[in-house]
Amino acid sequence: MQTYQRILLKLSGESLMGKNGYGIDENKLMYYVTEISTIVNMGVEVGIVMGGGNIFRGLSGTQKGFDRVKGDQMGMLATVINSLALHSAFKSIGISSEVFTSIRMEPVGQLYQKEKVLAALSKKIVCILAGGTGNPYFTTDTAAALRAIEIEAQALLKGTRVDGVYSEDPEKNPKAQKYETLTFDESYQKKLKIMDLTAFTLCSENNMPIVVFDMNKKGNLSALLQGKNIGTVIKKN
Repeated sequence: MQTYQRILLKLSGESLMGKNGYGIDENKLMYYVTEISTIVNMGVEVGIVMGGGNIFRGLSGTQKGFDRVKGDQMGMLATVINSLALHSAFKSIGISSEVFTSIRMEPVGQLYQKEKVLAALSKKIVCILAGGTGNPYFTTDTAAALRAIEIEAQALLKGTRVDGVYSEDPEKNPKAQKYETLTFDESYQKKLKIMDLTAFTLCSENNMPIVVFDMNKKGNLSALLQGKNIGTVIKKN
């Protein structure tokens, strides 16, 4: 049984580095688009928000002397580079996709408009939503939450290298407890770092479920969409 008909998938920029430590690993890029193509072929409508940390992270730039606004703008451009890489990779395997940018950037991508994205999604075109929110001081987690709400996704799927949400960092404490489900209130009370607080609050106030899962395990994404018990679901009640 398919669980969601329309999703917003959030991927970190660091996930594209693979073993390179910087930039884009072509093998990891092709792995991701192949995994996503599986759910596209299932008929799922997919929006994607990519981070840019594999190229430049605005907040870390300020620690090196960059102006915060300029640093964040550089980070936004890094997300556009990653989004163009995704777009090209989808094209190479015959999957239709479009890049929508939060700031005007034609012909690199179309300016983001909800109606255009919804029209593309209805045609099963993967919509890659680049440039964050278009504003400094907001993370790509917040951009993912905002876009998920705007495009009326049924869930925000956060693909990570961990198979869900734990009571502690499982890489540091092997005995950490994994949660299968959580409410937004429980997550807040337990001080679990699922997304930044702005993004988390947006999802909570707009009743947008968050699913945290391991994107690096082959088949996880399609299994999740088929209703398998994958990752951790955070929802209202």
